[in-house]
Amino acid sequence: MGTYQTYQDYIQQNEDRDGIRLSWNVWPSSRLEATRMVVPLGSLFTPMKERPDLPPIQYDPVLCGRATCRAVLNPFCQVDFRAKLWACNFCYQRNPFPPQYAAISEQHQPAELIPQFSTIEYTLQRVPAMPLIYLIVLDTCMDDEDLQALKESLQMSLSLLPPNALIGLITFGKMVQVHELGCEGCSKSYVFRGTKDLTAKQIQEMLGIGKLSPQGGQQGRGPQGPQQPGQPQQPMNRFLQPVHKCDMSLTDLLGELQRDPWPVAQGKRPLRSTGVALSIAVGLLECTYPNTGARVMLFMGGPPTQGPGMVIDNDLKNPIRSHHDLEKDNVKYMKKASKHFDALASRAASNGHVIDIYACALDQTGLHEMKYCCNYTGGHMVMGDSFNTSLFKQTFQRVFAKDRKGEFQMSFGGTIEVKTSRELKVQGALGPCVAMNVKSACVSENEIGRGGTCQWKMCGFDPTSTLAFFFEVVNQHNAPIPQGGRGCVQFITQYQHSSGQRRVRVTTIARSWADAATNIQHIAAGFDQECAAVLMARLAVHRSDTDEGPDVLRWLDRSLIRLCQKFGEYTKDDPNSFRFSENFSLYPQFMFHMRRSQFLQVFNNSPDESAYYRYQLNRQDLTNCLIMIQPLLYAYSFQGPPEPVLLDSSSILPDRILLMDTFFQVLIYHGENIVAWKQAGYDKSDEHENFRQLLQAPVTDAEDMLARRFPLPRYIVTEAGGSQARFLLTKVNPSQTHNNMYQWGPDGGAPVLTDDVSLQIFMDHLKKLAVSSSS
Repeated sequence: MGTYQTYQDYIQQNEDRDGIRLSWNVWPSSRLEATRMVVPLGSLFTPMKERPDLPPIQYDPVLCGRATCRAVLNPFCQVDFRAKLWACNFCYQRNPFPPQYAAISEQHQPAELIPQFSTIEYTLQRVPAMPLIYLIVLDTCMDDEDLQALKESLQMSLSLLPPNALIGLITFGKMVQVHELGCEGCSKSYVFRGTKDLTAKQIQEMLGIGKLSPQGGQQGRGPQGPQQPGQPQQPMNRFLQPVHKCDMSLTDLLGELQRDPWPVAQGKRPLRSTGVALSIAVGLLECTYPNTGARVMLFMGGPPTQGPGMVIDNDLKNPIRSHHDLEKDNVKYMKKASKHFDALASRAASNGHVIDIYACALDQTGLHEMKYCCNYTGGHMVMGDSFNTSLFKQTFQRVFAKDRKGEFQMSFGGTIEVKTSRELKVQGALGPCVAMNVKSACVSENEIGRGGTCQWKMCGFDPTSTLAFFFEVVNQHNAPIPQGGRGCVQFITQYQHSSGQRRVRVTTIARSWADAATNIQHIAAGFDQECAAVLMARLAVHRSDTDEGPDVLRWLDRSLIRLCQKFGEYTKDDPNSFRFSENFSLYPQFMFHMRRSQFLQVFNNSPDESAYYRYQLNRQDLTNCLIMIQPLLYAYSFQGPPEPVLLDSSSILPDRILLMDTFFQVLIYHGENIVAWKQAGYDKSDEHENFRQLLQAPVTDAEDMLARRFPLPRYIVTEAGGSQARFLLTKVNPSQTHNNMYQWGPDGGAPVLTDDVSLQIFMDHLKKLAVSSSS
């Protein structure tokens, strides 16, 4: 791996095989040196990375015999085929193989010892398969056409669910109604007051539902159905019924749903009891199906306006809180509402249940207070203007997307355990998970994110859900690691597959150690700037929850300057001598765009939008996160084939069409000449076929982007001088502004009206600070 190109290949191969990227691919061998690396040693791990080539393994994993270790057999273990022993690469214990491995030899190795299966998936045989559970929680305080569109989307989704899935329905307005689905002929529902919170025990008693006892017997009062032999005993329950039994009655019930009948006076908001409805949903699942994969799907058309969890009162003359109000601490309901939803999210997460929020309204809906529900449980957060738009309808359809084998891409009730070599400890995780507070020898005292544990719960996740893990080197600098030694990390992900089976996916990685005092160039060569940028972005967003905005920016800037001082090549006090090697060269511009991004700059965003953008940065995979930090820009012109261009105002030329992908939006921008040619009608005339093709090319590419992404991005078509061109102008590096536009000559691109510094000025200042002997 002498050259940079092969390191890139190495990083890419590891990501394809294990779904893992590391900020450093060669590890500093002492604690002291590791703290001087500026960017922490961390990994981005995508546990459900799609691997159609994995062999289906129908037996349980082999574990290390030491009670404090219990690591899984993997390709980095040393194996003695004659004595049928294997040495654990984490605690060095020698373990005998179980009897069913008697026939193994160097020629006949089991899959888990073959190097290409450093990630492998086991299907557990002794665990009964459980059905999937979906509980719909539906807001009825919305316009008729919105409600109609939402009802149609939900009726469509019933046809996509497996027939044995259980489904339930709760509707809410001023009151909360829990609907019985078992009864034919007449529809029955239990009505709860929207102002009073209830415990799971109260809900259980009021609805008269039994709980599954540990022996598989039944407690409580639900009517008993005939028991199938060999089936796990289910609590009978009129509110959660198999789809094949109730899809007709549920389709009719959804069709008959009316807008909340409670009158709304002029100048008032409708009374919406979201907090109690969600509390009843969490309580209902908690007392019937604890520790089983289940999804609460909340659809809301406005903010909670009464009862626990209310975000704003029902008087329209009081506007919903803005970032300005948060700074001034002028938020009457926020702390109480956040506390209510935080507690609900924690309860759902501890039971392995997912909460999805689909919020569609023109004003804010309270996502800022409710964000914990999705952040803790791994649920989807979808934000739109109306349920009657293709943005919502197509996004909702993609929730039920299937993989190549025709199985849902959603996984449930996962736990991730991390095991490390003795020289490493795990500091914590950032992403859609909660800490399980399980202590072990590999847990660090210095926490980052959700720490103090070696196990995390991920209640819901899909092939792009990605966690960031942070590690600490604990080896002392006076205890050298032998030459050629390698550090190992193992991720053990147990989860419920959408087919109902319990599966375990094990990923084991190993990296070389290097002494930073003598071999700093080896460590530098293994730096992954893309992974480092995403890890630092997630850390910055995590800090911004507790720190002021300017403090977070100062921390990012200081880290960048220190990294330049440590790994740049320069002569003291000579900024022009500064050089960065190729695998560091993009990192400063990622930080430049991160500083300007909507993740850290709250200007022109509502608290709900900030919560939504930060939620996506914390759960998407590396590629998607990089697009969010530094959007992609492609140019289409008569000069040649479409090409990627710099995200810079100099790329905005009159005879170009630009396509920009920011992850949240896909935007097509027509330059002035293109607009003039369209107005002249050239795209309609036969002799300008090539112009028609030029106009069509970005549209085809944009459709391709829209087809692959979840949630569906907003699609914008605009032109030079158009009001929506602002989306492009706020993202590009303002290398030409109204202050310097005359230096560029007539065709140097489009000036951006801003006082923001450009990347060039940012880099000049960075070099000055990095080389100065005083800093």
